[in-house]
Amino acid sequence: MTATHHTPSDLFALSGVRGPVLRPGEDGYVAEVTGFNLAAAHTPDVVVGATCADDVVGALRWATATATPVAVQATGHGANYPIDRGLLITTARMTDVRIDPRERTATVAAGARWSHVLEAAAPHGLAALCGTSTDAGVVGYTLGGGLPLLGRTYGYAADLVRSLRLVTPDGTLHEVDAGHDPDLFWALRGGKGNVGIVTEMTFDLLPLSRVLGGGIYCPGEHAEALLRTWANWTPTLPVEMNSAFSLLRLPPLPAIPEPLRGGFWARVAVAWTGDVAEGQARLAPIREAAPVTVDTVEEMDCTDVDRIYMEPQDPLPARESCALLRDLTPDAVDTFLSEAGPAMTDYPLLLVELRHLGGELARPARVEDAICARDASYFLETVGVLVSPEAAAAVETATLSLNHAMAPHGTGLTMVNIHGTPGDERDRARAWTPEVYARLGRTKTTYDPGNLLRYGHTVTPTVA
Repeated sequence: MTATHHTPSDLFALSGVRGPVLRPGEDGYVAEVTGFNLAAAHTPDVVVGATCADDVVGALRWATATATPVAVQATGHGANYPIDRGLLITTARMTDVRIDPRERTATVAAGARWSHVLEAAAPHGLAALCGTSTDAGVVGYTLGGGLPLLGRTYGYAADLVRSLRLVTPDGTLHEVDAGHDPDLFWALRGGKGNVGIVTEMTFDLLPLSRVLGGGIYCPGEHAEALLRTWANWTPTLPVEMNSAFSLLRLPPLPAIPEPLRGGFWARVAVAWTGDVAEGQARLAPIREAAPVTVDTVEEMDCTDVDRIYMEPQDPLPARESCALLRDLTPDAVDTFLSEAGPAMTDYPLLLVELRHLGGELARPARVEDAICARDASYFLETVGVLVSPEAAAAVETATLSLNHAMAPHGTGLTMVNIHGTPGDERDRARAWTPEVYARLGRTKTTYDPGNLLRYGHTVTPTVA
């Protein structure tokens, strides 16, 4: 991409933006561009801290007029791709959340986090389809489909979207739902941010206030017994049970509680939405599979669900990846353990996880969308922390090796939110089926023919 240099006079057209407009070297620039994933160092020519939809409209009109490529960031949890040059629009100031208890909906601005929604919904006995960390942004998560903590029970977060307000690259504000701009509505639910910047979204809430959830931790040397039990257990479960098996190699950091700190652990994390006694009874095979060191499973308010997976709360440089699996046969378990199990000493990945899918995640969308994961039964995710160039190389090698080994059990696809750093077009296309990717390309051509939204996990415009 050709470098773009903007003089102060070039930026005069952005003087109507209410939020800050910053260039490299100015006070506040570094804080404005830095997201949760510190592995992606952003160095845009200009960053606009949007405070409202009008700021986004103004910034995109300027970008179109100057042929400046554009990226958007709310929390930066999914910031796997460094933004070099161009314009970055940050939406972290746009955190408004409005709850309609009669309609059981939430309307959120572009920078709202799931914690904001859960806190606002809880007084009405309602909850939302957040992921395993409520610190993540609502909009970006949902545009990628959104794989929820309670997905087997309620489906994908995108399934609950009613409407969106979108600014396309030409600066036009669209009101999008199933009956208005249906192609945009389709593309925005699972196709990520390829066609514009969402400034507001309305979605259904759940009539739910408490769940049974937590983690059952065994010493890592018992990983095989716990995993084989979990693999045999998951096909027997009703949709009320959501679970994942994880191998955790935790660093000796004060933020990690004892006795988990600095240890190697096999864990089954669960979230159950049914009767508490029944949920506890269904966990008996897991608790009996191997010696349990820590058991945090308890009934909790939906505002406390971060306690289930206990994901990092502080920014860190990470490399993540994922793969969708058709099955979890004994052979697949053998392969998984040979790649990442107890015999692999000095293994560089912080987290290797298998999540149970199916249930409502397998149900076709009521309104067609771009999600291409409904035929998968399990989900493989890896996370490695990039503390040094040597660590980064080891993480990359282990990630590629595991994904390659598990490929015979996969669908061949990934999920766009957890795909990791996007590569060439062939690699990026793995987040969708060929048919969906082609349709996204045509939609991209209609609304972003100049490919201004070209950063991150983007789709290449095509000729209809």
